[in-house]
Amino acid sequence: MSHPIVNETQTKMKKAVDYTLHEFSAIHTGKATPAMVEGVMVDAYGSQMRLKDCAAISTPDARLIQIQPWDAGLLKAIVKGIQEANLGFNPVPDGKVVRIPLPEMSRERRQEFVKTAHRLAEEGRVHVRTVRRDSFEAVKRAKLPEDQVNRLEKDIQTLTDNFIKSINEHLAHKEKDLLAV
Repeated sequence: MSHPIVNETQTKMKKAVDYTLHEFSAIHTGKATPAMVEGVMVDAYGSQMRLKDCAAISTPDARLIQIQPWDAGLLKAIVKGIQEANLGFNPVPDGKVVRIPLPEMSRERRQEFVKTAHRLAEEGRVHVRTVRRDSFEAVKRAKLPEDQVNRLEKDIQTLTDNFIKSINEHLAHKEKDLLAV
């Protein structure tokens, strides 16, 4: 029988890992994906909106991202938002769409992306350990019998180890993708 504290811990740790994996998807491996730009903030209608909320993003081929705003008046704002996001892309307005050709990745650029992936993975691991710490405190506050406290702490530590292992495995896979030429 699972304890509610363990269930809540598992849910929070899963969210931390999912967020880390989502952040990994924004690091490109030379192949275009909509996730690379969908979080870019664009000044639309007097407020900040995510690019995916004001345009259709597609990848017609492996080296090109195409953005078609739902309102043609947002074209300049989209180009400006992508440039300000400093993603290393040079957006090209082309009629009613914005095209982003992906440059060939140099070895140095690949190494930068690997460092970014390591930083994101560490942030994910830190978040998982923070959830573990909070859960340990919740167990202590619950005033449970000592044997149950020990069992719950062991379960929480097992979850922590599994989720950190998962982050490390995904990091190794992402690093392999980034360094493959």
